[in-house]
Amino acid sequence: MKNNPFAEDLDHVLDHTRDLWDELRGQRIFITGGTGFFGCWLLESFVWANEKLNLKACATVLTRSPDAFRIKAPHLAGNDAVALLQGDVRTFDFLNSKFSHIIHAATESSAKLNNENPLLMLDTIIEGTRHTLDFAKICGANKCLLTSSGAVYGKQPPEMTHIPEDYLGAPDPMDPNSAYGQGKRIAEHLCALYAEQTNIEMKIARCFAFVGPYLPLDIHFAIGNFIRDGLNGGPIVIKGDGTPVRSYLYAADLAIWIWTILFKGQSCHPYNVGSDEPFSIAETAEQVARCFSPCPKIEIRHKTNPNKAAERYVPLIHDAKLELGLDKWTHIATAINRTINAYTENQ
Repeated sequence: MKNNPFAEDLDHVLDHTRDLWDELRGQRIFITGGTGFFGCWLLESFVWANEKLNLKACATVLTRSPDAFRIKAPHLAGNDAVALLQGDVRTFDFLNSKFSHIIHAATESSAKLNNENPLLMLDTIIEGTRHTLDFAKICGANKCLLTSSGAVYGKQPPEMTHIPEDYLGAPDPMDPNSAYGQGKRIAEHLCALYAEQTNIEMKIARCFAFVGPYLPLDIHFAIGNFIRDGLNGGPIVIKGDGTPVRSYLYAADLAIWIWTILFKGQSCHPYNVGSDEPFSIAETAEQVARCFSPCPKIEIRHKTNPNKAAERYVPLIHDAKLELGLDKWTHIATAINRTINAYTENQ
């Protein structure tokens, strides 16, 4: 713990969640998707709180490749409170153990998989969620959290600046590229069905866009691609016209949100998870460029169509703020700098 490079961030998480952890004291938590971007931050913050507060809790993490995770995060994989279970989220063997809490964070957003094999994307989300919920019943879980997505809303209307939880839009069922959003909608519905049939509290976190250490820099996340370009000396390349609007919540803040929703959120009440501070893709690239010295050039590959409204993907977060006291505490420049520093230190 003394040499943890994320100590400042993890103390920040603990400062905002300290009073919530008691219900996990002496308990066991099961996490799917525990080795991805979300999962690593959940484990970092769990291990930190577990040791700082002497919770004597244990986490079992489902992963397809324990060996790869031991290389990626040896301090997490080797922690005495963390056990790795090898398996596929759709078919993993049920353990003969009790778990009080489950976080189902498997099936990260993958534009490549969504485009190349949308049926596999859909099957993994739906079958994985149902298999995990069946395990929740068997293992005696009290609370279960699904990391869903803002993709469940479909395209955000351009006149809607921030999308609320009660918006009844949906992905186009005739669009093969909507497999991810459709799958998450069904996953949420499965949670509602299981909540009705069991005593398990089902928590729903509709996640938007994020930045922070562990964020992959080589897939479809624009801010990650820009950081990669900057680390490579530039230029920072915008493949589109730079007009789509996004917002970014820092990873440590994300961990606070997920733990708070798990412990305090209403059952079957979806919460948008993200920042409500909008940036165009071009503005995001500028934010990233300013964090490097010398400042790399920015290349925008396509011209703006003045007759086309900019696409938006920005959440309204009133429920999380008013009900749970959540917020975006970390400034975007700080978030980008800490992400850059994490990758620079690992090189």
